[in-house]
Amino acid sequence: MTTLHGELLPTTRRALLHRIATAQAEGRTPSLVAAVVRGDGMVWSGARSCVDGHAPDDNVQYRIGSITKTFTAVLVMRLRDEGVLDLGDPLEKHLPGTGAGDVTVRELLAHTGGLAAETPGPWWERTPGSLRPELSDVLGEQPFRHPSGRRHHYSNPGYALLGSLVEEVRGAPWEDVLRREVLEPLGLRRTSGQPMAPHAGGWAVHPWADVMMPEPAEDLGRMAPAGQLWSTTGDLARFAVFLAKGDERVLCADSVLAMRTPAAPPEAAEVADGRAYGLGMQIQHRDGRTLAGHSGSLPGFLAGLSISVDDDLAAVVLANSTSGPLVTTVAGDLVRIVAEAEPRIPEPWRPLAEVDTAVLELAGPWYWGTQAAVLRLTTGGDVELGPLSGVGRRSRFRANGDGTWTGLDGYYAGEVLQAARRPDGSVSHLDLGSFIFTREPYEEGAAVPGGVDPEGWRALPQ
Repeated sequence: MTTLHGELLPTTRRALLHRIATAQAEGRTPSLVAAVVRGDGMVWSGARSCVDGHAPDDNVQYRIGSITKTFTAVLVMRLRDEGVLDLGDPLEKHLPGTGAGDVTVRELLAHTGGLAAETPGPWWERTPGSLRPELSDVLGEQPFRHPSGRRHHYSNPGYALLGSLVEEVRGAPWEDVLRREVLEPLGLRRTSGQPMAPHAGGWAVHPWADVMMPEPAEDLGRMAPAGQLWSTTGDLARFAVFLAKGDERVLCADSVLAMRTPAAPPEAAEVADGRAYGLGMQIQHRDGRTLAGHSGSLPGFLAGLSISVDDDLAAVVLANSTSGPLVTTVAGDLVRIVAEAEPRIPEPWRPLAEVDTAVLELAGPWYWGTQAAVLRLTTGGDVELGPLSGVGRRSRFRANGDGTWTGLDGYYAGEVLQAARRPDGSVSHLDLGSFIFTREPYEEGAAVPGGVDPEGWRALPQ
């Protein structure tokens, strides 16, 4: 049993229990287990079962299906961070001879490579991987359904390719690499390719009668990197903390942020639903908050992992039925329940320990033409440029160490901000991707593109 970090209010705990009890009863699943994470650890866990006195705990394994893809993506991002590959590299550069080699690593991670959603032949999730011993058996003779890079089309074979890429580069089986580079450093001792006792059995529940049938648990072979893993709510709670904050032993905070950032062009329906896909992670805007994570399903099992970085919360929900409870919805509801009942208490405001006076003089209001903006200093030497009030373009900038800053997000992501100075050293204006920001709107004598009318501002005669 995992030690709980902190304590939720009794009313919050009851609301969480009510939500999973409703999900288990209305979803007609043999069992359902859940956990909520706040900060660096689990603050609540609960379970419901059709067998009295045998509710699973956070140490019982369930199959997690496509949450496996997030683990595979972490391995690929490690290769990127080590400089072994670039996400823009074609697959052929590192894994030749697949017949899909023009697809880039990034496209495979984001499901934009145009590959088919499933393998040819019998349903791969319910048949042994020995039926597909080679990548050619996974891809088939016509692996593509769309031009590469044009649209988001979820592809299970695409993640089989990524797993084979990891094996080719590391020279070891995918699961061995995963255990050595991710599971062991993060302490995920109950996550594995094959079930380890105690584990739940997978069941199919008849849609029109309260009867059940056991589902087969196949070894997926080449398709393992797309959905093989078994895990627990305890392990996935620790994995959620890593995906929110990073861990220098595995991936830094910037790299897990890249995974949580939309990387695929969404379909119209996805835009309407507030859904997107990053690099091995699903992203959804729900209940006024952004949730990142992944869903998973294999015959007999459903899994959901949802993380709200802004709320410092995450939730895991696992069930052992082929269909029934909407576990990702339940996970999002668990996050919402805690966020609304016990909102995150912000850290105390503290002044900066030190400040560069050359940066401090840039703080305050600026004008792009007549549009007011304000530049603020943040911790760590970064700055933020955004609207004086209301909505508008807002971006954070990281210092480059040479008096310039590079945009991290928003409209100015990747753009360079620099302060232009007069011969006496005073600041003349800010230059941001050809946009000139001045201290006064259309300031006289400033380097405003197109110049400033010499007669200046004027009133309109009545």
